[in-house]
Amino acid sequence: MNTNRRLGVGVAIALAVAFARASVSGQTGTGTDAKVDAVFARWTAATPGCAVGVATGGKPVLTKGYGMADLEHDVPIGPDTIFEAGSVSKQFTAAAVLQLARDGKLSLDDPVRKYVPELPDFGAPLLIRHMLNHTSGLRDWGSVAGIAGWPRTTRVYTHAHVLEIVGHQKALNFMPGTHWSYSNTGFNLAAIIVSRVSGKSFPEFTRERLFAPLGMMHTSWRDDYTRIVKGRAIAYTQRGTEFKMDMPFENVYGNGGLLTTVGDLLKWNEHFDAPAAADAAIVVEQQTAGTFSDGRKLGYALGLFANQYGGLREIDHSGLTGGYSAFLTRFPDQRVSVAVLCNVLTNATLLGHQTSDVYLAGHLESAPAPAHTLTDRRNGAPRVLGDATADAEGMYRSKVTGAAITLALDKDDPAQRAWTFDGHGGARAEDALGAVEEYDRVTPARPTAQELQEYAGTYVSDEAEVEIRAVVENGSLVLKRRPDSSIGLSPTYRDGFTAETYGTIVFRRGADGRIEGLSVSQARVWDLRFARK
Repeated sequence: MNTNRRLGVGVAIALAVAFARASVSGQTGTGTDAKVDAVFARWTAATPGCAVGVATGGKPVLTKGYGMADLEHDVPIGPDTIFEAGSVSKQFTAAAVLQLARDGKLSLDDPVRKYVPELPDFGAPLLIRHMLNHTSGLRDWGSVAGIAGWPRTTRVYTHAHVLEIVGHQKALNFMPGTHWSYSNTGFNLAAIIVSRVSGKSFPEFTRERLFAPLGMMHTSWRDDYTRIVKGRAIAYTQRGTEFKMDMPFENVYGNGGLLTTVGDLLKWNEHFDAPAAADAAIVVEQQTAGTFSDGRKLGYALGLFANQYGGLREIDHSGLTGGYSAFLTRFPDQRVSVAVLCNVLTNATLLGHQTSDVYLAGHLESAPAPAHTLTDRRNGAPRVLGDATADAEGMYRSKVTGAAITLALDKDDPAQRAWTFDGHGGARAEDALGAVEEYDRVTPARPTAQELQEYAGTYVSDEAEVEIRAVVENGSLVLKRRPDSSIGLSPTYRDGFTAETYGTIVFRRGADGRIEGLSVSQARVWDLRFARK
């Protein structure tokens, strides 16, 4: 067997034997199962739930299921129940690209258009590496589809749809390498590149090069959502007191779509700590935090977050697709891994960290008390913004997306972004990932119904292939979109509005001062332009 193309049979056999010993529900080698049971106590025979797996020192010590995999047929969740892992999948896509790079078939610093000529020429060097650490500037195709009125799960999307949506884009969110914005598009394109370069389907390539060598026998891709997958949990969303099925009916993958078990995910995590000799350099590269083009360090590597938790180094990723929730984390210095897979919308990251707390007792630092700080109260969610004085309070507008943020003094919330103020109405915020956003101070606006009429009209986006109408109803501005959506807008500053389900809307004026268009900005789509008809 060619060791330059495989992950190592010896490691695979050792891992398979070790993990087979922990395949019984509830088995634990630490006597801490009762504490873990308490973490997952809310999931019962009347609810969906989660599976959890823990490994310490390279060996599995717990694999257990809670709740039901199928509420219609009363099938309980077990250690081998298959779930969809959401964006936990991204690290596997990045690893597949790294395999091809090691083979000399491509370079992470190759331009994406070398392999995907369907991608428009945005006039900037867009590299494969940019896609794998979310600094590409590529708009998230699912968000664009949602702006158009067809969010994911409302249509059966394929990679052909991804390429079509990307092909219509006229601009990037930003110049590659200058900012960070989470984009599924980059990982779908990466999966397409793997297939085109290897000459094999992406599922086939990853099965041969990643899954089979590590003994991940329960792992595959949801490349055909109609395929029967034995042992798969049905996904649910809770609405009131009822659970409703919420399955990701789409044939896109690479960004998500990994079907797997907690046991297989622990095997995968272990290969980072004990890689085959040929893969030693790959696993180091994949876990190394990226950098922005100006040299600033980024808290995201290649399909993995490079974090700290409780003062400890953490390599992790969460996932969410349809009603599935997932979290996979590893504390390399303590050799602790935790995998959580759920078939219900829940905070899998919190569940994973609460489980980690059990196995990291004595290692974790307590969080320091926050200082007197400014807090972002956008959408009612307070976030500490760094030490400041009362004269910095007020409304600020992002210079990139136009999003409005109102800052107010608060003493009690945990710190998330560090802010600096220039004393002239400008502000700069940096988050834990190292992403920086600049703001300027604005005056809040409360336009009358008559003033709102200035914005009424029809607006068209070629990029999203959608037409929307702005109308005034009951004294408020509303966007009408196909087939029957009414999106209420709340004013922020002059020409700026926000909508709970649509993002930030900024009306654009021409040289004559008249409204000539608008832009929509969301977390993953910045400044998508509409022209006024």
